[in-house]
Amino acid sequence: MLHSFWDSDAVEGAPHEEQLQPEERPQDAGAEPGTLAVSADEFSGLEDRILRAVQLVKRERAARVAAEERAAQAEAQLREQAPKTEELEQELNALRAEHDHVRERVERLLAQLDALEL
Repeated sequence: MLHSFWDSDAVEGAPHEEQLQPEERPQDAGAEPGTLAVSADEFSGLEDRILRAVQLVKRERAARVAAEERAAQAEAQLREQAPKTEELEQELNALRAEHDHVRERVERLLAQLDALEL
């Protein structure tokens, strides 16, 4: 099983570095105490993951900005068309009232015609 430098138990049975006395701690040539030795492959893999994460965040931010712009445009259109919608609703109500009035007049005329035929 492969272990990464993030695994705290990379070597089973080995004591943790914090548990060792300062003279027992492994030291890399030129490394400062407390630094973590990372292989080039591990560092490259980490760098790739970080770059992909940064690109993902950039894409998501751009998508969010685009979505906010579309939402703002839709709200502006809604505000523009609200008065027209109210006007059309009033016109529709007036046409319905006129339709009812015309229907009542036609029904009265038909009733008068029926009365004449008797």
